[in-house]
Amino acid sequence: MSVPDESARIALGALPGDVRVLVWDGVGEIPPHGHEIEFFVGRFNTRPRRETLESLSRLQVVQLVSAGVEPWLSVVPKSALLCNGRGVHGGSTAELAVGGMIAMLRGIVPFAMAQRAHRWEQRFTEGLDGRRVLVIGAGDIGTRIATAVRVFGANVTLVARRSRPGVRDVSELRQLLPSQDVVALAVPHTDDTHHLVDAEFLAALRDDALVVNVSRGGVVDTEALVTEVLDQRIRAFLDVTDPEPLPAGHPLWDAPNVLITPHVGTIRGWEERAYRLVREQILRLRDKEELVNIVGERY
Repeated sequence: MSVPDESARIALGALPGDVRVLVWDGVGEIPPHGHEIEFFVGRFNTRPRRETLESLSRLQVVQLVSAGVEPWLSVVPKSALLCNGRGVHGGSTAELAVGGMIAMLRGIVPFAMAQRAHRWEQRFTEGLDGRRVLVIGAGDIGTRIATAVRVFGANVTLVARRSRPGVRDVSELRQLLPSQDVVALAVPHTDDTHHLVDAEFLAALRDDALVVNVSRGGVVDTEALVTEVLDQRIRAFLDVTDPEPLPAGHPLWDAPNVLITPHVGTIRGWEERAYRLVREQILRLRDKEELVNIVGERY
């Protein structure tokens, strides 16, 4: 197997003696014994060429430590399984989404600004109790968001590509939007979800609705979002943007009713969780057991 750097090798810990670990991120010359790699661990932001992976004749699995896989879909050979890091970042990303919701609904930013100005500006704010929250994406992150906000009394609707008990079909989305107070996005960025949140989507939302994006920036049409927030018709909490990083002069920085964090859904300690998963996966492969987190139908 291969891991992208020495810190990943350390995080992986001791493995059985019959498992050889190479340090290689797939970029540049294939190292000695590289053609024997059966299990390749990739970085999200550094990808090998497809031709490189296709040249690894024994490659069976490409394992990512991120939940998102979009940039890898065109890289992984059809002969290999692609597995993601579902569960590694889910809790922390959902936590940030809920934190952003609460910050916006409870007016934390205006209170912080008043504090810096030494002003005691007491006022009542909204909360999640009784709010209608639509979570788009019923995977690890989306279901965690739904579970958390229900604790605070929110009425939650989950939407996904396919309906199932407790989850509505994405075809119902446009009928659901006008009644929602909060919309949280927890979907991968694919051809189907690119600019899912467009001008029509935003126009369907009620005035003062809150859009929360912890998925990928490209899921939202930024130009349409800027129009709505500059008009102060809706609010947004964004951990991801398009473009990203957000340029210094971009209008979203100064838009009213917008709170931005710089793509920080994960937290310290993620490597331990990630490489615990990697370790479990390599042992499953060695023992000819079924792997987990297999990306089906390339999303």
